[in-house]
Amino acid sequence: MTPDSAWIRVGIGRDERYTHGGHPIGHTSHVAEPRNYVKYTFLKVDPAWRRRSSEERAADKREFAAACSAFAEDHFLRAYSLVGTRGDCDLMVRAIAHTLDPIHELHVLLNQSGLMRYAEIAHSYLAMTKESPYSDEPDKPLEPRAGADSKYLILYPMWKKREWFRLPAEERMRVMRDHIEVARRFTGIETNTAYSFGLDDQEFVVAFDADDPAEFLDLVQALRATESSAYTESETPIFTCIRSSVERALDALDGEHAVRASPPDSPGEAVRAPA
Repeated sequence: MTPDSAWIRVGIGRDERYTHGGHPIGHTSHVAEPRNYVKYTFLKVDPAWRRRSSEERAADKREFAAACSAFAEDHFLRAYSLVGTRGDCDLMVRAIAHTLDPIHELHVLLNQSGLMRYAEIAHSYLAMTKESPYSDEPDKPLEPRAGADSKYLILYPMWKKREWFRLPAEERMRVMRDHIEVARRFTGIETNTAYSFGLDDQEFVVAFDADDPAEFLDLVQALRATESSAYTESETPIFTCIRSSVERALDALDGEHAVRASPPDSPGEAVRAPA
């Protein structure tokens, strides 16, 4: 990490980077397969922020982008714009790490940025990747794959009815095989399911990489007719997120360019904001 990459002006001081000083947080040794924590943070910006001067807003963006860049040096981070797709949030940060500590530290640094003085967390979901009991792809990785990003990420929290969990394992497998068979007809959609039991309010966070929202609409409509749909308790709110660099997502908040854009060949990567 280069100097001043994530030094923020308030809260902890100019010369110390925040680090979590408590006991290590992470999955215990009895978990065999590798897992990752996934955090989806949706922000809504107060219109009062847009009335700040251009210079103040540019500084706020640089602070926010620097915190994201510091995290992205060692962990997975993507930013998405929801300007025009949702009315209750403007920006989403997707952060993935092997333990909770880096995710905690990221959000401490974000909270110190000037932008967060004028923003609220509209929605927040914490989950963990793990092997699906219904998957017939045992080698499917449990972490983001290089080049797997699509133009859109569509996601929602989900709860199943308790009756689902009381079904015999063989019956659940039968129902899900039909569900998976329907989903595979839509080859442009990549599904990423994360689990939240005991970690957050929802049971799952289901995210879909898609280049064509129309194909995703048809997928969801087709799945409504499957038997598995009858066991769904809730799958809202649903978010259509536009993949972007951190800088472009920030610029979409006020329509002004303030920080250096990522290279065209890596539109989802966070880059360090200039000093």
